[in-house]
Amino acid sequence: MTIPDILMVVCVLCIWSLLLVNIALIIAGYFYYMELEKQKPPELVGEAPFVSIMVPAHNEGKVITKTVESLLALDYPHDRYEIIVINDNSSDNSSVLLGQLQDKYKGRNLIIINTDNVTGGKGKSNALNIGFTRSKGELVAIYDADNTPERTALRYLVAEIVNDPKLGAVIGKFRTRNRDQNLLTRFINIETLSFQWMAQAGRWKLFKLCTIPGTNFIMRRSIIEEIGGWDTKAIAEDTEISFRIYMMGYRIKFQPKSVTWEQEPQTVKVWFKQRTRWAKGNIYVIVKNIPLLFRPEARRIRFDILYFLAIYFLLVTSLLTSDFLLILHALGYVHTTIEGLSFYLWMLAVTLFVVGTFVTLITEKGEMRASNLVIILLMYVSYCQLWMLVAANGLYQYTKDQIFKREAKWYKTERF
Repeated sequence: MTIPDILMVVCVLCIWSLLLVNIALIIAGYFYYMELEKQKPPELVGEAPFVSIMVPAHNEGKVITKTVESLLALDYPHDRYEIIVINDNSSDNSSVLLGQLQDKYKGRNLIIINTDNVTGGKGKSNALNIGFTRSKGELVAIYDADNTPERTALRYLVAEIVNDPKLGAVIGKFRTRNRDQNLLTRFINIETLSFQWMAQAGRWKLFKLCTIPGTNFIMRRSIIEEIGGWDTKAIAEDTEISFRIYMMGYRIKFQPKSVTWEQEPQTVKVWFKQRTRWAKGNIYVIVKNIPLLFRPEARRIRFDILYFLAIYFLLVTSLLTSDFLLILHALGYVHTTIEGLSFYLWMLAVTLFVVGTFVTLITEKGEMRASNLVIILLMYVSYCQLWMLVAANGLYQYTKDQIFKREAKWYKTERF
């Protein structure tokens, strides 16, 4: 067997192993969703605990008014929560708009913190730490500045966490508000439903593990105090803090009936920059937590470490290597005797990808339509290939940051 053959076999085994893991998560996630359909939404019994909702915002003038007003309209008792907006070194009209909201909603617990280039502008983690010093809730919820949560979103999160002392955090889900804007936003909508939420549901069902997303989640104040707040070096501060919660012995539960709607990137340029930031941030988390693989007390969370490690290193390397070998084979530069077998395995992988992804849409009303089959197929040959470049670029950017000792900065996703 030639070296190209050996490399191709290794790549195929790696790709198929991860594909089978993904199928297992889809099946488990589907059963979790079906279980919840038979249950009533979680109910809040007794006096509602006081909640601090924090909204970090940097140049969010286009969306911040709608976000704050949707938070003020939550069906949670109005005297039992406060909203803290950290207007972090913004150069747009955010401070004016937030001041107008304070005037309009006098008597409500709406706190605005305006930072400058000395105290702020250092990333989302720093903004959250600033906001936390002003908070007083026994529970802390986080929403991004472009979010429109459904009225029940916070109540469902609170009901889950107060009913189970083993939960350190509870996460809801976010949906794509501008999903019908163009083909890219349709791709993002399917990606979010399939590779974010179905994977979360599957991991909770099988391993009682979930990682915190950047928005629509709630945590215990005592945990934040004990771990010393958010890691200011972490761009993916949500994933990073998840592992520290795990190590305290708490669980993080997924409650998909708590929903918020957010705006996603509408151009490839904005999407690529945002996803590169996510990839770079997750690589930081992976590197930081790899030593946990060898600690007995972390055995419960080894799956998550290996899962992220496989996605950002093993899968990307295998896909890029196999594609490169196939191109070289087609050009006649290398010879591989299993090229035909690889083609059939690739076709089967595409089929499983399309079918598996489509099945995940069953759980969402309005998504189970034939047009999405075509979009998923297009997604595989375009969007998913771009994702490989994103992951590779994220690794490159992370390496540069480590070499040149660059600090984490606030990476602004452009709003529309």
